[in-house]
Amino acid sequence: MHNLKKESTLPKSSIDQKSAEAETEVFKEKLFELQNLLYANQKHSLLIILQGMDASGKDGTVRHVFSSMNPMGVNVKAFKAPTAEEKSHDFLWRIYQHVPPEGMIAIFNRSHYEDILVPVTHKDLDMKIIERRYGIINSFEESLEDSGTIILKFFLHVSKEEQKRRLEERLTKPRKKWKYDPADDAERPNWSTYMKTYETIFDRCGKERPWIIVPSDKKWYRNYVIAKKITKTLEGLKMKYPS
Repeated sequence: MHNLKKESTLPKSSIDQKSAEAETEVFKEKLFELQNLLYANQKHSLLIILQGMDASGKDGTVRHVFSSMNPMGVNVKAFKAPTAEEKSHDFLWRIYQHVPPEGMIAIFNRSHYEDILVPVTHKDLDMKIIERRYGIINSFEESLEDSGTIILKFFLHVSKEEQKRRLEERLTKPRKKWKYDPADDAERPNWSTYMKTYETIFDRCGKERPWIIVPSDKKWYRNYVIAKKITKTLEGLKMKYPS
């Protein structure tokens, strides 16, 4: 069982900022080439799931880590509260429409895991239904892997103190003020419930496809860890251009 309190700080052996930023740039150059290989091979697709509390850096991760990639080969989908149409279907209906085809990369800013997190926190769904969803999600992800989709799941772990600072910053900086949502402040009292639910998710939906918990108070470290993991994963495919 994960203990998020113990995983919120940088590892003692953590790389320094200057070195991390330099290595991140190297990884980004490699990702450009690896993306081309992925598309040329047409054997695999890559699904990247970004989860985290409000202001944990999901948008920033997309902006910084994937900036070197060809945007024609990357689809980013931010999952917000379900619409009326989405609610009229099963909870994975809106997810299926955005899974990546062969050769493509999809980035989920939030994901199907919101359909466990939110109803558990707000107690608006029978727990028997929520319990079944863990198994449904595992089967869903397994079916994607069976069709050649590689799944990387990142939890951007920001501390409660850093989250507070970032939310307050949105009120003082004009270029960030548009992102301020009073609902974010309203969710802060639910912090402990969210953390406990995340720990359950990691335990129930992390055995076959492990979560990568990324200490995210330092943006440079967050970018480094994610860029490195994606690079190493794609390199592990040992792809070559078709002759």
